[in-house]
Formats: sequence, C-alpha cells, structure tokens
Amino acid sequence: MNSALIIIFIVMILSIFLGIRAKKGKDMDLEQWTVGGRGFGTIFVFLLMAGEIYTTFTFLGGSGWAYGKGGPTYYIIGYGCLAYIMSYFLLPKIWSYAKEKKLLSQSDFFVSKYKSPSLGILVSLVGVVAMIPYFVLQLKGLGIIVSEASYGTISPAAAIWIGLAVVTVYVMVSGIHGSAWTAVAKDILILVVVLFLGIYLPIHYYGGIQPMFEAVDQAKPGFLALPDTGMSPSWFASTVLLTALGFYMWPHTFGSIYSAQTAKVFRKNAIFMPIYQLVLLFVFFAGFAAILQVPGLAGPEADLSLLRISIQTFDPWVVGVIGAAGILTALVPGSMILMAAATLLARNVYQAVRPSVSDAEVSKIARYLVPVVALIAVFFTFKGGNTLVTLLLMGYSLVTQLFPSLICSLLKKNFVTKQGAFAGILVGVATVTYVSITGATVGTMLPFLPQAIKDMNVGIIAMVINLIVLAIVSLATKNVSVTTAKTKTVS
Repeated sequence: MNSALIIIFIVMILSIFLGIRAKKGKDMDLEQWTVGGRGFGTIFVFLLMAGEIYTTFTFLGGSGWAYGKGGPTYYIIGYGCLAYIMSYFLLPKIWSYAKEKKLLSQSDFFVSKYKSPSLGILVSLVGVVAMIPYFVLQLKGLGIIVSEASYGTISPAAAIWIGLAVVTVYVMVSGIHGSAWTAVAKDILILVVVLFLGIYLPIHYYGGIQPMFEAVDQAKPGFLALPDTGMSPSWFASTVLLTALGFYMWPHTFGSIYSAQTAKVFRKNAIFMPIYQLVLLFVFFAGFAAILQVPGLAGPEADLSLLRISIQTFDPWVVGVIGAAGILTALVPGSMILMAAATLLARNVYQAVRPSVSDAEVSKIARYLVPVVALIAVFFTFKGGNTLVTLLLMGYSLVTQLFPSLICSLLKKNFVTKQGAFAGILVGVATVTYVSITGATVGTMLPFLPQAIKDMNVGIIAMVINLIVLAIVSLATKNVSVTTAKTKTVS
C-alpha cells in the first residue's frame, strides 16, 4: 500500500469520526437532523455553503474545463459572484419567513407561500431529480480522485462504493451536524492544496502564470478566448445568468439557509464569499498548466488533468494529500444532497400523501431513504459518461425553473397563483428534460434565428417559457383562487 492511499484512508476515517461525533449531546429529531436546530452561526453557515459550492466540480471539473475548453471556463467565476450579491437581499427574507413558519425543507416554503401541498410534491420531485446528476457528479469525482491518487490500486467503482458507505453512515447518524464538522476539515485542506497547486505548477513548468498563458496561447491560438459560435459571449452571459439564478435553488443549499441563527449571517457571508470565489482561479491555473504537460486528454478524460499533472510532478505522499482534499469536496456536498433528497421525499411527498403520519415517523423514514437515494445515484453513476461540468449544468437547468415562482412569492403583492406556479415549473422542467434527452439546442430547434440567440443556454429559454406560462395561467386562474379563498373564509 503506497503512502498516497494511506493518507486517503486516514481522511476517510477522520470524516466518519467527525460525522458521528457531531451527534453528541443532541436529540436528533427532524429539525436537528435537517437544519441543525437553526443554531448555526456565521462560520458554520459559511462553511456549509462553501462545502456545497466548492465540490468535486470545482476541484476536477473546473480544472478539466480549463484544460479542455479554455476561455469559457471563466463563467464559473462570474455566476458565483453574481449569486452572492443576490444573496445579500434574498436569503434574509427566506430565512425570516422560514423561521416564522418553522419550515424544514425547500418544498415547505412553496407549500406555505402558495397553500398547495401538490405544488410541494412537484417542487420536491424536481429537486430530487436535479440533485441526482449533482450527486452523480460527486460520486464520479470521488471515483476519479481515489483511483488516480492511489495509482490505480483502487478502481473507480470500488472507490465510489467506499465513499458512498462513508457518507451514508454519517448522514443517517448526524444529519447536517456531520456535514458541518466535515466541512471544517474540507475547507482548511482544500484551500492549502488549491493555492499550492495553482501557484506551484505554473512556476515549476513555465516560470510563472503569465508565461504559462503565453505558452498556451502560442500552442493553441484563440483557446483562451470565447469562440464566435457555440460557447460564445451569448452562451457565456446566459449561462452565468442561469447558474446565478439557480445558485440557491438547489434543495440542499436552500435547506442550509434555515440553519442560521440570525439573518445577519447571510449579509456577512455575502461580503466574504466573493473573496473565497477567487480560489477558483488557482484551480483553473492547475488545469491550464496541464495542457502542454499532459496532452491528449479528450472528452470526460479532461477531468483527470489536475490529478495527472500532480502524479507526474509530486511524490506519492503529496498526491495523497491532494487526493484527500478532493475526497472531502465530494463527501460534504454529497452528504447535504442525500439528506435534502431524503427529507423532501419523506416530508413533502410521503407525508403530503399521508397527512396523518407523525413527525417522528417522517424523521425515521427520512433516515431510511438515505441509502435508497444513494443507491439510485450509484446506478446513474455507472450508466453515464458525461463530463462533470455537463452534469452540473443539467441540474442547474432544472432547479432554476423554481426561481420565478420563488421570487414572485416574496413580493408584497404576489400575482402568481398556485396553478400558475405549478404550470410554469412543469413546462420549464419538461422543456429541459426534452432537451437533455434529445441533445437538442436552440440552434438545432430554431436554425433560422440569429447566432447570438442560437448559442443561448437552453435553461434560460426554458425559464422564459416558464415565465410566460406562469403569467398566463395565473391571470386565467386569479378569479378562481380569490373565489376559493372567500368561500373558505365564509365557511
């Protein structure tokens, strides 16, 4: 057993220890399990949200896109910063309403705002379906990291099963508390590793960051800019918008909002999170450094670029530390996804269908659903072959369909009816599903349009259709909703 593998297993054992120990002294009812009793301060909320944001997508997908796509990679920097600005105004309102109503899940918010358990079921199903590719992303990344960092000693499939067992255990035992404590270890390690790689590799191979870009540009002219078609400026802008609007629409990210002690937590985080976003640049630098040093990685193999150049450059123990950091970037968001999916299915689907079920039973069912969701994700992990960024963008296109109904619900006079919200989300999701299954783009569906429109992210097109349907159905059912409300009041 090489030193890299020893370090990786030590970190896995540490994550199990931190996850289980987090339960100590706490009565794990559903509120404690899902939102930590709403008692997390600024640091824990920061680490939780950073844990969900800086994932294997960041670690491998970001460097993989820098290696394989070049200039378009920088959309990842843009959407995070835009989302943090929005969070300053958006998250305190969501938190205040959730605390007042004692909400526990994202779907609870929609149910409470629109007085519709059926809408809650739809939102839950959309959230779970979107989180599956996101969780698949974490598992694929985990398999790549352990297999590469162990120099092939452990296969990607075996690594995925081991990682899945680890995260399932501490989610079932400690819920969000386990995720929060593991996030502490992850953030410390990932910062050290990413900063080191992003600075050392360009200097070691090229003499600096600027010489690295000059060498890449000379070898691949135009690679570092946005192309005229495909991932053009139009694609870039629409993708930044899509992912910024969907940033907090992920059920596990939305649920972590509820865990804060006060609304001030989010305003503090909104100030510091954009600085943390700069860490992504160093991930990109590692990917750019690998272009000329580890040539020939095509398609999904581009996600291997960071690990391949690390193995080529460093001793096994250093590779082990890099691999350990990567594993934590999979385990923390993976645990949050599992917990959020299980909570949605138990509370907002099962309990909505069977209202007589007690909260204690819902809590028990949520825990039992954790391994079920995990196994479903494993199935899709072994079936698919998409790159990590592609998987993430597909999930974003789905969850962003929830944004119009959410933002309208926060207005003082919300014109959207429950029927309108339901129809808008359903049509938006159906559009995304059709595009994902057929592989269509705006250009292939409507080839007569200008190139700028053909290059737009299809998720944005789906959201525009969502908005149109939402408005039409809401206007058509406004009187029906008012009449129904008056009838209930009289009775």
